[in-house]
Amino acid sequence: MTTDLSSVERRARIHAALGDPARLAIVDTLVLGDASPGEIARALDLPTNLVAHHVNVLHGAGLLVRVRSEGDRRRTYLRLEPDALASLAAPVLAQVPRVVFVCTHNSARSQLAAAIWTDRAGIPAASAGTHPAARVHPRAVAVARRHGLRINATGTAHVADVVHDTDLVVAVCDNAHEDLTQGVRPRLHWAVPAPADTDAAFEATFAELAGRIDRLAPVVEPAR
Repeated sequence: MTTDLSSVERRARIHAALGDPARLAIVDTLVLGDASPGEIARALDLPTNLVAHHVNVLHGAGLLVRVRSEGDRRRTYLRLEPDALASLAAPVLAQVPRVVFVCTHNSARSQLAAAIWTDRAGIPAASAGTHPAARVHPRAVAVARRHGLRINATGTAHVADVVHDTDLVVAVCDNAHEDLTQGVRPRLHWAVPAPADTDAAFEATFAELAGRIDRLAPVVEPAR
């Protein structure tokens, strides 16, 4: 039997990076959604300089990447690399009656996420926008159709008319996550970039949302 030394070394770096309780807590925070270093510092009650150190170690081990916010380019979000986390279990989210996906215009990402979730999970889903457009983007309707899903082209809505206190709210764009600071507050944030106006870009967005939903769905337990 031969051993892939590079694979063993990579796994060793990952295990070493996760050997610190604070770094493991950061990874737990990011398993299901993205966050800025400042949000992590507040959530874990850690000094920002210590968070920066731990983030650098996790980044060096290939566990996370840094992405610029589409809303405020001064802000950076941290996103875990799914392949590096294949063996890590996500925390269970219990008593969820419905999942609501939110983006700015409710015209592409949130609509696709709700359609994918409805197709793959057993808990009801809805979508909404902070500044909803009049219609769903035609390419979002088209990419959903290519995957056997249906989206109502005129079915956009505002968060105030959709979200209930008991919903699991997932912000699928940076602007929505940053806008929703009072009342409706996303429990999870996915920093999914706005797709360019091409079929290939919408297919890539569909694939990213589908991958995230496949990781989230198994750890969401329905309300009884």
